Amino acid sequence: MGVFETKKDPRLYNTCLIIEAIEQKMKHKMKNLWLILLIGLSLSLANCSKDDEPEQEETDRFELLTGAVWLSDSLTINGQDASGEGQMLNKFKGEVKFNKDGSGNFGTYKGTWRFADNTRKQLVIESDSLPIPLTTQIAELTAKSLKVTTEFPDLFGTGAMKIRMTFKAK
Repeated sequence: MGVFETKKDPRLYNTCLIIEAIEQKMKHKMKNLWLILLIGLSLSLANCSKDDEPEQEETDRFELLTGAVWLSDSLTINGQDASGEGQMLNKFKGEVKFNKDGSGNFGTYKGTWRFADNTRKQLVIESDSLPIPLTTQIAELTAKSLKVTTEFPDLFGTGAMKIRMTFKAK
């Protein structure tokens, strides 16, 4: 049935309008999903121990994380750079600041952060720009380096996307 015939039948025309509206909402949700993934990567860049030193105390992790402005060093998905214009982690590029009051700036995102539990090995980032909170693993956190990782489902069905974000103290 062509467009002309569709407009003659109001029920079919309304159904087409509903389908178009659903498609537009799905596109918007996909953009939000990518945004959440990016925030999660930012948080995954923190780890509080070195191989040659004993693990830092919990208060030290908090002080290390909040004591610096972090500059993005590498933002990768499955080992490939994802920080370029139009790429998934582009908005995490730049400065990351974890404030002591739990607020923060994560590249171009603003929101809140917290440790997931008392072990302080996971970060949770929340933002109005993200549909769900982003949880990352702290791979490394020193006075000079923050590295976080997370996995995110690949929307194209090819498995999980392994995200790694690394930052250097400014």
